[in-house]
Amino acid sequence: MQNVSARPGRPTVCYIDHESLRWNFRQIRSLVGSQVKILSMVKANGYGHGAPAVARTLASAGSDAFGVAIIEEAIELRRHGITAPILVLTGAYLDQLELFFDHDLMAVVHDADLLQRLEAAVVRRGGNLHVHLKIDTGMGRIGFPAAECDSWLPQIKKLKAIKLKGIFSHFSHAESVEGQYTRKQLEIFHQLVQRLAAEGIAPPLIHLANSAATITLPEAYFNMVRPGLMLYGVYPSPEMVARISLKPVLSWKTRILQLKSVPSNTSISYGETFITKRDSLIATLPIGYADGYPRLLSNRGQALVGGKRARVAGRVCMDLTMLDVTDIGKIQQGDEVVLLGTQENDAISADEMAAWADTISYEILTSIGARIPRIHYNS
Repeated sequence: MQNVSARPGRPTVCYIDHESLRWNFRQIRSLVGSQVKILSMVKANGYGHGAPAVARTLASAGSDAFGVAIIEEAIELRRHGITAPILVLTGAYLDQLELFFDHDLMAVVHDADLLQRLEAAVVRRGGNLHVHLKIDTGMGRIGFPAAECDSWLPQIKKLKAIKLKGIFSHFSHAESVEGQYTRKQLEIFHQLVQRLAAEGIAPPLIHLANSAATITLPEAYFNMVRPGLMLYGVYPSPEMVARISLKPVLSWKTRILQLKSVPSNTSISYGETFITKRDSLIATLPIGYADGYPRLLSNRGQALVGGKRARVAGRVCMDLTMLDVTDIGKIQQGDEVVLLGTQENDAISADEMAAWADTISYEILTSIGARIPRIHYNS
């Protein structure tokens, strides 16, 4: 199941544990209850895990809908047999209209001009387009400005061909939603939902909660939540470990390509950024920044070899990375190396790798390249 050497080709692979994926989904369901729908976020290739396979497992586990960023991601899910509702969160372009109809997709509408043009196009075409309205409550990105609802609300009331199936907003703080800014956003959204209801506009789906809010802010549930990162077993912040039990879904492994004994004062990799200070043993791995292993891990990252930690030696190359394995003990060419995941009694998390690379776990996961096979098991 996790024997890299048993498969042909380069022994650099991501393993995707679907039992852990189901576990995480069950924890979310237990947290929000049976009356709150779950829109599972599978954009960016399921956060790097492989969207079609992930979506199939989540659909069988009871996910009510799926969220993607772009229409191409939605079409891919449909082509792999996903029949649940799919929401395209970054919106629609007019020239994509037929694709939304052909694949039975829901579009997000985020500004009055787009809404007007879509309404006219759907009227000309015939039929109805189901949409969710995106409200900007303080993210400052896309969305109808909540403070300007008097200017766009009359347009919403006139819609005929476009059917409003949902309304939502986006928290500015993804890691923690317990601050005053989040409370203000929640208050603004509550007030807007009430204003729409007073005007006779009551879309069936109302959603605001991201992973952090799903874990810590039940007031933001409304009748649908949008978990993303937590589905894949990564916590939005370390403080949330005590709130919910999640299991990492992805592990990233390779094997030693070459072991080389070198004397002290030997330069390793490009640019002479790592010079050995003693007689050393260097392991070369068949992985590099072209695979999404961050170049920022040069001389900073670590990997697990023989149950111990070995540091990246020198600059990460396009296709190869070196480790200083001098202190690991008895190892040989072909031994397993864990870049992300567990080996014996130690583990490297996406958060830890992100800290080494001065980034966030989201980027680590979604940057894992397409030439890294995803091996799905327990599916």
